[in-house]
Parts: sequence; C-alpha cells; structure tokens
Amino acid sequence: MPEMEASKSNCELFSPPSDVRGMTKLDRTAFKKTVTIPVLKVRKEIANRLLRSLKRAALQRPGIKRVIEDPEDEECRLIMLDPYKILTHDSFEKAELSILSQLNVNPQISKYNLELTYENFKSEEILGAVLPEGQHVISGFSRVGHIVHLNLRDHQLPFKHLIGQVMIDKNPGITSAVNKVNNIDNTYRNFEMEVLSGEENMMTKVRENNYIYEFDFSKVYWNPRLSTEHSRITDLLKSGDVLFDVFAGVGPFTIPAAKKNCTVFANDLNPESHKWLLHNCKLNKVGQKVKVFNLDGKEFLQGPVKEELQQQLERSEERNPSIHIVMNLPAKAIEFLSAFRSLLDGQPCSSELLPRVHCYSFSKDVNPVEDVRRRAGAALGVSLEVRSSVHLVRNVAPNKVMLCITFQIPAAVLYKNQTISLENDEEPPVKRQKTDNGFLEEKTETAPDT
Repeated sequence: MPEMEASKSNCELFSPPSDVRGMTKLDRTAFKKTVTIPVLKVRKEIANRLLRSLKRAALQRPGIKRVIEDPEDEECRLIMLDPYKILTHDSFEKAELSILSQLNVNPQISKYNLELTYENFKSEEILGAVLPEGQHVISGFSRVGHIVHLNLRDHQLPFKHLIGQVMIDKNPGITSAVNKVNNIDNTYRNFEMEVLSGEENMMTKVRENNYIYEFDFSKVYWNPRLSTEHSRITDLLKSGDVLFDVFAGVGPFTIPAAKKNCTVFANDLNPESHKWLLHNCKLNKVGQKVKVFNLDGKEFLQGPVKEELQQQLERSEERNPSIHIVMNLPAKAIEFLSAFRSLLDGQPCSSELLPRVHCYSFSKDVNPVEDVRRRAGAALGVSLEVRSSVHLVRNVAPNKVMLCITFQIPAAVLYKNQTISLENDEEPPVKRQKTDNGFLEEKTETAPDT
C-alpha cells in the first residue's frame, strides 16, 4: 500500500539532525533541518474549506501551518501534506479525490522545501535523537501544577538538565522540572528531589476531581495517578457516613468525603502535610466538617479513632452510618492493622455496623492478591480469605503493583475478650467475580449499607 511504502522510505524524514546525538547541554539552533514534503496547490478562497476535507492527508507537525502562501502565485495557497501518507496523487482516497474534483482542484502533487527547527520537533523525537541510540526515552511523567516530575534511569542522568529543559519547552504551563533522587521516605512520605531545569519554586496548586489543593511539593506526598482511586473510594460514601483517614496527606480522600457531608477525622504525621491539610480544608470550605490530627498512625487509631468508634457504635440504634477507615500508606499500612486487635470494650455491635477498612499495599509477589490477603490477615490475627475484596490500583513498576484490600473488621478482632475463629465457620458464602484487571475478587455477602 502507498502509505506503508511512504512510511518505510521516509522513516528518517522528521528525525532531528543526527549530529545532536550525545548533546548534554541544549542547543536549540542545532535542530535546524530542511525536508522536502508534498504540497497541493489550490485557490486561496477554497483552501481552508478543502483542508477540513483533507484531515487525513494534511501534515500535522508542532508549530507548522498547514496552509501557506504560494511564493509563485499570490492568488493561490499551498496545503502541506503528510509525506508518510501522500506520495503521488494516487495516494488520495476516493472520497478525497471526489472533493478535489468537486472543487475543480488539480490533484497533481508538488514538492516544497520546509525548514524544521527545534520548535517543530516533539519531545520524544528530540530526546530519541539526543540520548544514546537504542536506550529508553522518557515515555511518561507526572504533572503537579507547574511542575513536571520525572523518575530518570541511570543512563539518562548525564542528560538530565537537557531532558528537564525539553520537558519545560514542550509542555505548556510547565515551568519547573524535577527528578526524584531517592525512594519515598516511609515516615513522611516525601522524597528528595533535584531541580533539573526552570524555577525552584515548589509551591503549587492542582485541581483534582473539581477540588483544589495547594502545597509545597518538595515537602509532602502527592501522586496525580491516584485521582481515579480517590474517586472510587469517595463514591462508596454517602451523606452522614463517617470516614477516618489515617494517612491523609494534603486531603485527596478527606475533602471529597467532607463535601459529601460525611463526618471526617483526618490524620497525618508529617507536619507539612498536616499544615496543608488544614489549609486545603479551608480552601475547599469544609473546615468545619473535618477534625484534623498530627499523630503517628497507631496513636491516631488507638486514640481518636478508638474514642469515636466507641461512641458511634454505642449510639447505633439512633443512627446507622457506615464507617470507613482509609489507610493509604502502601509501603507500611498493613503493619498498622494490628492496632485494631482488641481495640474496643463492651459487647460487639451488629455485624453490618462494623467498620469497613480500605488498606493499601504494594506487592511484588507472583500472586499479589493472595500476598496482600495473607499479610493483612496475619496483622489482624484472622484469615481474610472470605472476608475481603482486593482491587488493583495501578502498576507501579515491572513486577510491582499497588492494591487496596477492603474488609469489615471482624467483631472477634475489634472487641476485647472475643474468640477469633480462623476457620471462618460462620462467615456468609463467598461471591467470586473476575475484575477488569484480571484479579480475582472475593466478596462476602453482607447486609447493604443504609
């Protein structure tokens, strides 16, 4: 087919000049290049109308006009065509030839020498030409307000400042590029970063799911890839429910829950996260609906959470809210589950009132679902085989996934002086279903939330 032939013969056409290979300091002037492309000569009064009918065939390159003046005839215009798709007039599709005939346009193709500059190349083309041949090129990044956050590999580090500048140049609104230089700190969930290019201002504002968050990105944890997960949990909540957000960060679970008129208790050990959590609650006008704490997760569970749970469950006859506990610290959250063991005094509440936990974890296991179930069950001292569902949140790295295990805390775990049955003899039957991500979810049949 003509397009396939064109692709083979022009594969280098829009590649930057070969002599930029190995460049470590960005020289934009080195990217100048002249290429010969096909053009179609048309009367100027029909040029824009015809362009709409030739979307498939028209050239689409950054910063290049698809209709230009004809240097030899001021009454005509030249429509730039894609050399990968149009070799001769025979490359036009039937519908396109029909339009040309209707408008009395000669389909004969002419050639035009087009000068390309740095502005006309895409970021992946520039980096692919600069980095060592055959090496991985930047394919994804996180955007946090005006900041682009990269996680460069070792072979990319000699080019880090050039990469940062290219990312700023090619992404409108980005004014700073940073690279993570160590793993997330398990205590405060932030990481050391290096500014590669642009301004050093890490104070940023982001909008997620119609809520606004402001924070210093260098001092708190924020991951834009969790937007869907924040919504998924929020969608489980109803007005009047209670949410305990154990590792709240700057508020991406807390604020949407408060907006749904839930009672929210939010905690984070990081003083900076605590500060911005308070700020964002006020910014989103939910300051009166959220109680904010600056405690270790275990202290929060065994203090404010215990006290409020005891009160909520004792007055369950008057009102019947669902109680949710979110634990989004995937590197360590499962370790905190042991805090629920014998947490409450008195007679157990009815099973449908028991708190529902959403606990996040990483796994590198060949069977991550069973791995998370096993570790969470071990922390609680009870099998979760038929008491839980597991949701795949995202692939973090090759052979590493982030998951969320959801379960109601068994009364025998939550209350003191109760006998724990490891056999799950009295558990309701299990409903199994395949998730979209290929994981097997196991869900117990329980009374619906009211």
